[in-house]
Amino acid sequence: MKGDFRVKIKAVAGNITEVKADAIVLPIAEETGSLGGDLAAVDRALGGVVSQLIGQGEIKGKPNEITLIHTLGKLPSDRVVIVGLGKPAELSLDKIRGAIAEACRLLRGKGIASIATTFGIAKIPVAAMTQAITEGALLGLYTFRRHITKPAEHGEISQLIVVGTEAILPELEQGIDSGRVLAEATNLARDMANEPANYMTPTLMAETAARLAEDYGLELNVLEQKQMEELGMGALIGVAKGSRQPPKFIILRYPGGDSDKIDVALVGKGVTFDAGGISIKPSAKMEEMKGDMAGGAAVMAAMAAIARFKPQINVMAAIPATENLPDGSAIKPGDVLTAMNGKTIEIISTDAEGRLILADALSYVKGLGARRIIDVATLTGACVIALGNVCSGVMGNHQELLDWVIKAGDEAGELIWQMPMYEQYKELNKSEVADIKNIGGRYAGTITAAQFLDEFVGDTPWAHLDIAGTSLSDKERGYLIKGATGVAVRTLVNLVLTLASKKV
Repeated sequence: MKGDFRVKIKAVAGNITEVKADAIVLPIAEETGSLGGDLAAVDRALGGVVSQLIGQGEIKGKPNEITLIHTLGKLPSDRVVIVGLGKPAELSLDKIRGAIAEACRLLRGKGIASIATTFGIAKIPVAAMTQAITEGALLGLYTFRRHITKPAEHGEISQLIVVGTEAILPELEQGIDSGRVLAEATNLARDMANEPANYMTPTLMAETAARLAEDYGLELNVLEQKQMEELGMGALIGVAKGSRQPPKFIILRYPGGDSDKIDVALVGKGVTFDAGGISIKPSAKMEEMKGDMAGGAAVMAAMAAIARFKPQINVMAAIPATENLPDGSAIKPGDVLTAMNGKTIEIISTDAEGRLILADALSYVKGLGARRIIDVATLTGACVIALGNVCSGVMGNHQELLDWVIKAGDEAGELIWQMPMYEQYKELNKSEVADIKNIGGRYAGTITAAQFLDEFVGDTPWAHLDIAGTSLSDKERGYLIKGATGVAVRTLVNLVLTLASKKV
């Protein structure tokens, strides 16, 4: 998280019409009857050109609509960008994130180096507004060019100035600080999931955890295969058998509370490449399976952000990391594995490996007495069919915890939809040769996968986030960039901060 973030963001007291920058970015709502505040002042300075463009219908204020105006020396800044926010009744922090991201990308493409902005919207608190601006800029300007030798065609935006009155400077600075922590954590998760699988093996994932632990004061323990065997992690070891890369069980701890209890355990699926094992996947788009560790990346990045916020709560992260490949020693359909909690699992498909490694991870954190468990995984293609790439699915055994997770996602702009966990679905996971089988068949695949995981948490309050559809974006939209999205990082951080503030 100390890597490629070149944008300096600062708050200054003053008037937007007097700030010197390469461009000014200002918002406008749809169906605006009259201009007010900073936009009106800019309009006056430009001789009414903004009002004229509104009258001509060129500026409508629709979401992410962008209009660039050259100031021609009438303002200290060279350009003004008017960005649409949509209808006032539908305004949200997430629309602000998306709008600033789109504006920043457009200006970067034009060689702009410095931007000034002010988003004074009465119904939104200043700190929350500035946090959204900061997140939108840093998330929207993200690139992954680590393995590209050709220089980028565009330059980089080096400075973003948020302008306000002297009285609100502390709130502006608070929003910038919070937004930077959350955006940098999300971009870290993006970096990890975008890395080719030969650059993000289980061993290299553990090395990344070691760097985070050193940088942010986290406690780290990495279990090797021998230790996993001693603990009886037969499901995780079974998946790892087809790979020459040794599995790693990564444990990070943030000790912010007064007691030794684990208030929250975050569990993330860390399959660094998933070929499906013996039940091999089709070759088309198999390269995307380097991102099958997006849940583990999200959990690790969230822990780094949590350590920076320093809430008074104890948080633990557990990331089972392995590859899932076909090999002469790989597990086969029909095999039976024994998980850490003693349950036996019939393997129907070796491509249903994520729930296997999570079974041992969930058993491990439950055995340590975690008070709450949240797992994050690119678990099922069925979730993509059900919910597309718009929202993640959530299931679990504790409605209050599920409600907190959904609310934390809403605050982050990461939509989450709760799916049912009726007992009848458990029937689909019944095996004739073991306690449970690892796939329930064609129907209700997201739910039967969650019901499988439920076997390993008992009565511990637990929520399962399936991010299979939301972990990857196939195009730029708002603050999402093509490739890994870093989804769930900000949701998890928001959740932990909420739990810490409630002292529950």
